[in-house]
Amino acid sequence: MNKKVKFVDWGLVDYQDAWNNQELIFKDTIAVKTNNRIQEITDETPNFLIFCEHPHVYTLGKSGHPEYLLLDEEGLKEKNASYYKTNRGGDITYHGPGQIVGYPILDLDNFFTDIHLYLRTLEEAVILTLGDYGITAGRYPGFTGVWLDADNEKARKICALGVRCSRWVTMHGFAFNVNADLDYFKNIIPCGIDDKDVTSMQKELGHELNLSEVKNVLKKHIATLFQMELY
Repeated sequence: MNKKVKFVDWGLVDYQDAWNNQELIFKDTIAVKTNNRIQEITDETPNFLIFCEHPHVYTLGKSGHPEYLLLDEEGLKEKNASYYKTNRGGDITYHGPGQIVGYPILDLDNFFTDIHLYLRTLEEAVILTLGDYGITAGRYPGFTGVWLDADNEKARKICALGVRCSRWVTMHGFAFNVNADLDYFKNIIPCGIDDKDVTSMQKELGHELNLSEVKNVLKKHIATLFQMELY
């Protein structure tokens, strides 16, 4: 098993460009696995952990509800936002500056072949990161993602997840609100949940965070939990 993972920070990147680049890596990794099976060889498959930010954009999962976007084309233009229907799981969400978007493109045969454990492990990395900043977080039963006060009426979401997996190769990932502009969430029903708030580290702590610092903390937790060798 190859636990070496290449870490890349794409910075602020257009959503479509990021999606296209993900697809190339994803398809190349599956091609290696297919060739291994046909040729009866065991070439190592690559793994990537990609962080980035996006300009304002709303994305819809493959089984999501378009009606959960509360803006028409003119409204999107006014908000300087774009909109994409994607091939990930989950419903509608928002990406924007000040948010850590993570795209792990991993061959889970190198780690563990359990998609539920994969999602729970990504959640745990975010929970541990928040804990390092004095924010207690957890999970909301029946919903994917990371929540604060999930056990009461003040429940609010701070990180959304939506992934695609084929032949145990993953793509898409998570969106973690650090300094994100939460007003943009008012234009959607986030993940189809209309009775819970969305929050950010900045809102909870009352000040803007050093995004690079948070990325480093999160990266270390992901590497530890997955037993990755980052390079």
